[in-house]
Amino acid sequence: MARYRDAVCRLCRREGTKLFLKGQRCLTDKCAIEKRNFAPGQHGKSRRPKVVGYGIQLREKQKVRRLYGILEDQFRAYFEKAAAMKGITGENLLHLLEQRLDNAVYRLGLAASRAAARQLVRHGHIFVSGRKVNIPSYHLVPGQEIAVREKSRNSKAILGALDLSGGRMMPSWLEFDRAGMKAKVLSIPRREDVNFPIQEQMIVELYSK
Repeated sequence: MARYRDAVCRLCRREGTKLFLKGQRCLTDKCAIEKRNFAPGQHGKSRRPKVVGYGIQLREKQKVRRLYGILEDQFRAYFEKAAAMKGITGENLLHLLEQRLDNAVYRLGLAASRAAARQLVRHGHIFVSGRKVNIPSYHLVPGQEIAVREKSRNSKAILGALDLSGGRMMPSWLEFDRAGMKAKVLSIPRREDVNFPIQEQMIVELYSK
């Protein structure tokens, strides 16, 4: 499986914003944006060039793709699926990304980052409606139940992530029972559930050229 293996802090610096790719570290003064808020590379310290038109659209697409940890081919496939659905294409795209299993695990606070959530899923720690699912991109639908495998409920990584996520706002489309380490998908995500500044129309315009 193809995946990004380079330093993830470079991605935040390239986009000029925190993408919260390293969990708790992103909330401390060790965050790369706090220490080196300039683009990576030997010319990174020079003034960022003014971005207009296509450049703005490209940066928005790259930001969202990196936020959810998705490579280009898979992201384009999500866009094409969103375009074929009824409704607003940009919002459909965000709904599909939010309904990924790894994103839901992160949003529930069971992992400190989406990368950590993907690892939990791949290693078989997460069950969906009573069945083990080890596919991070698994598409959740309303009515399904997400649960941590019983043997994994005392995992230090999961318990630590839950403690750190205490202040994180739970999206309205998920209902979480912390004591039982399980959650229920109540509905399809709403646009306002995406708590990150995203201009999805820019992505639509980019792919529509």
